[in-house]
Amino acid sequence: MKSTMTLRDDLPVYPTIIHAVQEAAKIAPDRDAFICEDTRVTYVQYERAVGGLAHRLQEMGAKGGRVAIIMGNSVETSVAAMGGMAAGAQIALMNPMYTEHEMAPLLADVNPAVIICSSPFTDQVNEQAKKLGVENIIVMGEGDFALEAWINDAAMKLPEPLPKPEDKSAMFFTGGTTGLPKGAEHNHAMMELFCRIICTPWQLDFDTERVLSVAPIFHIWGHHFVNIMPIYIRATTVIIPMYKPDDVLAAFEDHDITVFAGGPPVIYMGLLASEKIDTTDFSKLKYCLSGGAACSEYLLNTWEEKTGCMLLEGGGMSEGAPVGCNPTHGERRLMSIGQIPPLTEIEIVDLESGETIMPDGKRGEVRIKADTFTTSYRNRPEETAETIRDGWLYTGDIGYFDEDGYLFLVDRKKEMILVGGYNVYPREVDEVLLNHDAIREAATVAMEDDFSGEVVKACISLVPGEELSEQNVIDYCTERLVKYKVPKVVEFFNELPKTGPAKIDKLKLRGLR
Repeated sequence: MKSTMTLRDDLPVYPTIIHAVQEAAKIAPDRDAFICEDTRVTYVQYERAVGGLAHRLQEMGAKGGRVAIIMGNSVETSVAAMGGMAAGAQIALMNPMYTEHEMAPLLADVNPAVIICSSPFTDQVNEQAKKLGVENIIVMGEGDFALEAWINDAAMKLPEPLPKPEDKSAMFFTGGTTGLPKGAEHNHAMMELFCRIICTPWQLDFDTERVLSVAPIFHIWGHHFVNIMPIYIRATTVIIPMYKPDDVLAAFEDHDITVFAGGPPVIYMGLLASEKIDTTDFSKLKYCLSGGAACSEYLLNTWEEKTGCMLLEGGGMSEGAPVGCNPTHGERRLMSIGQIPPLTEIEIVDLESGETIMPDGKRGEVRIKADTFTTSYRNRPEETAETIRDGWLYTGDIGYFDEDGYLFLVDRKKEMILVGGYNVYPREVDEVLLNHDAIREAATVAMEDDFSGEVVKACISLVPGEELSEQNVIDYCTERLVKYKVPKVVEFFNELPKTGPAKIDKLKLRGLR
């Protein structure tokens, strides 16, 4: 099914998002581009900082290579990401809370020319860089790499020539069948087109919006709603460095927020749980945007009741976005991720062959064809060929269209667990568990959770004669996995249930049969 939606006719077209930065600095030089706690930079200052970092990265040989970024949310993180792309490098944004066990294979896969980090992660980065032989490490916010080194220098410009549309811009990590995440590669044309496509169903205004972002910038949602979309519409973006519900609610009033790019439902649930939700002034708020996981009907209705503002669901993935959006100017359908965006084709196909197109109302795998979606995973030719076939990207999501073309996602063909909007791939957790000398079998499955949507449940059997408690297993995983991947529940079995071919029966472990 092809989209019936056409692009807005008032949207500017840029070769890359870097050109949009340049244009914003000309049109609105003195407007605040970013605010994060006590740090403010205008658009002209932002352009200078991006240019200053980009020149330094080129001196380090980053052009045409890759730059790894290991940072929490901050203005400096935005500068690092945009500066890396402006230097002609491909950026690889990484979760700074990853353990050494998780980070090492990703950095090795990226093989960066430069690693950029913030000071809390310096020791970890230095250790990893030494093992990989990476000599160029930048600590943002310190010395020559502080914003003050660039923002007041009127001579500081973006390096020429600027990147081309077909040049690689970024990679976002998603899960792999090998148990290791894989880098979905993006180019500049994809990112610029994303801005035009997303600004059609979500009709945000140019030059007036004030966007509040709390999602981590290393995630595609956080990156696109901090570094891409707001710059394209020349908005002011308020970055929350660490998600604390009371701080987020205070920002609505302190900064006259008009657009809340909240992201996953867990963000909204946390705000609803705060005592300050009933006293916060949401009068300036026009749009609340959600993606990364399905919102419950309770959340959709309660959020609108408390704030007077509808929560608009959309869908996307590390491979590209958007898949669908409920429009700001049109009908929103509860529990749907909305209609097909412009220049996009989506089909629901049977689960066996992946070729038979299912009629409206019938479930099947969602496949998508659009120029905003990746055509390759870095260093993963087999997985690229498995996921992208004849120009279609097979999402692994199971869904259906209603009679009006609204897309509903109901399940996942893959075994991925979605914890508060973060992807957890069971294979990765299984491998950590199976490295424990006392564990004979392990299978990680999803368990429903009112707050996070799903949490990780570990099902294990022990080597005869060995003993472990639930807390022993959780502590062991905590040392090796980021918090959201750590099992919240551990269930012990004498032997894990099997299917006919002697494979572990994960459907039975999930209570689905």
